[in-house]
Parts: sequence; structure tokens; C-alpha cells
Amino acid sequence: MKVKLLRKEYEIFAPWEKTFDKVVTPFENFIHNQTTTGLILLLMTIVALIFANSPFSEAYEHFFHTHFSIQFGNLGIDHSIHHWINDGLMAIFFFLVGLEIKREVLVGELSDPKNAALPIIAAIGGMVFPALIFYSITQGTPAENGWGIPMATDIAFAISALVILGKRVPAALVTFLVALAIVDDLGAVTVIALFYTDQIHLNYLLVAFAFFGVLIVFNRVGIHKPLPYFIIGGFMWAAMLESGVHATIAGILTALTIPARPKFNPRFFHEHIDKLVHDYHQADRNTPNYQLTDEQKSILHQMECGVHRVQAPLNRLEHNLHLPVALIIIPLFALANAGIALNLGQMSDLLVQPVTLGVMFGLVLGKVIGIAGVSWLAIKLKLAKLPTGASMSQLFGVSFLGGIGFTMSIFIADLAWEPGESMLLEAKTGILIASLIAGLFGYIWLRFIAKNAANAAD
Repeated sequence: MKVKLLRKEYEIFAPWEKTFDKVVTPFENFIHNQTTTGLILLLMTIVALIFANSPFSEAYEHFFHTHFSIQFGNLGIDHSIHHWINDGLMAIFFFLVGLEIKREVLVGELSDPKNAALPIIAAIGGMVFPALIFYSITQGTPAENGWGIPMATDIAFAISALVILGKRVPAALVTFLVALAIVDDLGAVTVIALFYTDQIHLNYLLVAFAFFGVLIVFNRVGIHKPLPYFIIGGFMWAAMLESGVHATIAGILTALTIPARPKFNPRFFHEHIDKLVHDYHQADRNTPNYQLTDEQKSILHQMECGVHRVQAPLNRLEHNLHLPVALIIIPLFALANAGIALNLGQMSDLLVQPVTLGVMFGLVLGKVIGIAGVSWLAIKLKLAKLPTGASMSQLFGVSFLGGIGFTMSIFIADLAWEPGESMLLEAKTGILIASLIAGLFGYIWLRFIAKNAANAAD
């Protein structure tokens, strides 16, 4: 009751604001919910499949192959919309991934060797075994180039499934999966940089690394404003694009140079704010019409600067980019890449192709062996320990969720083969089917079958 009275006394409402809040607030809560990313990604995948298998399929293909160019005098970049999404917007996605990797290594789950051991070991196993299974099925054929496809785990779908399960899954197991996915992303980025680059133009690559050097200098001299990093990072992206190395790597490299320490010491922040609040109170002149005095405006500006300086640029950017990436970039990527023309008459033939089988067995069987099997071995050898409150049965269920490879797997498939190639269609079909099987089985296992730690002990 006191809170409501305070709001009524201190807040100034527009005539329709309260009614508008009743509509908008639940929507905002939905958008910020962790399951929303997975749900929107699933929706865009369904929309892409509908378009690709409807009378609008030709228009769908034509739209994403429409070219868009940016010109600066004689210099310019000309690519299709599909290319801009995969090389341009996805660079922002990889920038966010880079921020998450840096935070996890510095202060997160991966900063403590004891806590980091199991997700790192599990992630390595979860990358190696799927690649080996795919390669063993496709060895000696042109399809073997796609060995990197089943290595990846889609963090959005996997975490969404765990969040939906709620208290049935211990919080430490969610943290384990997040840390595993971060290591998995780092592995996928390394694979893309080393093995999915056709031809390297050394001069452009040297220019890109020169820009990377400038970003490192920015970090060392204490520049905390994001804009200089974005500008130089943009130049580095353009140089990477021309070098032959996949341009999204520029997003990762830029993220690694973003300062992780705040400008303002958090321990003394409250003293700074207390003084400014006191000064603000002293400057209050009961100005009518909700106006502020010049002195109050100056104090509020100092407060705003203090709030920004007490937050590390890395944390602030990670927070600000989460929604745009989750609600715009990843759904656009799914819409542009998940549209597979499904011919039910040819489905039986498609399912027995080496690429399809390699992807399906790699994502489902390979991930389970790699994550659950290697984790079990590491725990038995006392190289790592189970997440707090979790059982081996629950870890087994999570290993199936690791087989949801959607976003990164499709991304690598697009690098392995050109659009229109039959192997690309086979790979995407395998990714969709395997991700569906892995997601459903993992959810059912954790929801109805898995024993929690207490029951496992009994």
C-alpha cells in the first residue's frame, strides 16, 4: 500500500498512461522473458518453411537474393540481402557472443577452474564426437567438408527448454549449459576461421589486424565510449570481408577489446550519488510546472554520467544488445536460412543421404556421447564434479538439448556449400529433424524421466 501511495505522490502521469501501462507492461515482461528468444526463433523457422513450400516460394527466394550496395566513391560493397544478413547482421550476433565469452572468462562460470572444468570438458567432447561421426559417415565423398555442422549447439533453443522446465532442473545445470554453449560458440568461431575460409587475401587481412591493433590501443589508453570501437570495428569488418576470412570474426575480435572494467569505482559510487542527491535537494526551489533549475539539470547530468561510468562498457553493451539480437537479428537469420522446400515424395531419399545421416547422428548421438559420456568419465576420474543439486540422469537429458544445433549449424552449412547445392538442402533437412528430435527427447527426459540428485542418491 505504501509503495502505491508513493507512486501516486511522486509520479506524473499523462492522461492515458495508466491504461497504456496495463497493456504494455505484460508485453514488455514477455519480451524480456528468457524463453521468448526460442519461441520467436521457432516462429520464424515455421514462417520460413511455410513461405518456401507455398505459392510465394519464388518471391521468397527472389527477395533474399535481391542485391543491396553501399558506395563510397570508387569503393563499395555489393551483396544480396541474404549475404548482408549472414555476413553483416550476424557479425553483431558474434559481437554479442564475444562479449559473453569475455565476461564468462573474466568473472563468470569459466573464471573459476573448478566450476569451468566440467562445461569445458563437456563442450570439447560435444564438438569432437559429432564431427567424428559425421566424418566417418561421409569420408571419401564431397560431403565430408561439412564435418563442422553438427559441432554447434543453439543456446537460445537449449536454454529456452530448460527455463520452461522451471524448478524441475537445478539452477546450476542451467549455468552449466550456458557455460558449455559459450565454449561451444568459441569452438565454432575457431572452426569457421580456420577451416571455412576459401581464399585469403593477405593484404586485406593485414589491414584488418591493423584495425584490431587500434582497438587494443583504445582499450589500453582507457577509452570507454563504445562509438570509437564500433567505427574501427566496422572498418575491420569491411577488411575481413574482402580478405576471405569470414567477416563475422570481426565481431568476436571487436568484442574482446571492449573494456571490462568501469571508469568509476563501484565501491565509492554510493558516496558520489549521496552527495549529488544532497546537492539536488539543496537546489530545489519549488519551481512550478515541473521545471528543473539549471543547477538541478547539472546535478542530474553528473548523476547520469556516474551511472554510465560505474558500469563496465562490456556489461552495458551486452545488456543493450540482447534484445535487438534476440528479437531482430536471429529471427531474420532464421527467416532467411530455414526456408527448405520439402518434397514429401523425395523425403525418403533425402533421409538416407550421407550428409543428412551425418548431421542427424552427429547432433543427436554425437552430442550425447560427447557431453554426457565425456562428463561421466571426467567425474569418475575426479577431473570435474557434477553441478550442485544435479544428477547424472539430468545431465544426460541436458546432453540431448545440446543436440539442438539450429542457428550455428545452419550458419556453418551455408559456409560449407553454395546456395542451390543438394548437399546444403540435405544438411538443413538433417539440422531441422535432428534439432526437433534432440529438443523433444531432452525435454521429455528432463520433464518425466530424469531423477533429481536426491532421488539418485536414494
